[in-house]
Amino acid sequence: MKHTISVLVENHFGVLARVSGMFSARGYNIDSLCVGETEDPTASRMTVVVRGDDRVLEQIVKQLNKLVEVIEVRDLTRESYVERELVMVKIAADSSRRSEITDIANIFRAKVVDISAGAMTVEVTGSEGKVKAFIDMMRPFGIRELVRTGRIAIARSVKDKENQEET
Repeated sequence: MKHTISVLVENHFGVLARVSGMFSARGYNIDSLCVGETEDPTASRMTVVVRGDDRVLEQIVKQLNKLVEVIEVRDLTRESYVERELVMVKIAADSSRRSEITDIANIFRAKVVDISAGAMTVEVTGSEGKVKAFIDMMRPFGIRELVRTGRIAIARSVKDKENQEET
């Protein structure tokens, strides 16, 4: 099972290395890791996606909480949360194929961010499923290069959950 873990940490040099080192030292593989400064410049939020059962998750949370720089650890997997991933795909595209690629990009609410004589670069943001579907649609055209941010996630607030249940 995939788990999405939100880790609030002190924004200091070396914290990312200590957190990722904790995972590798214990043999846990990270599927995705994104980190960035929060609204408070003294703190950063990491979104970590890992695979494992509940026992593995429990061990990861315990080990993260032992690190001095960790402020809060939260497993978002069983909560209501919003997730996104950003992907840029460079696609082989001569002038005869650009309109078809653009049409598909529009369906996915993707954005063409660069065009050259033989390629187009398209940016798409969304859930893991949306991103995968977009990549699958681009494969027949010939993907030259692909870069992705990995998943970022944020928990819905209690008020958001109440509004969601009402609709």
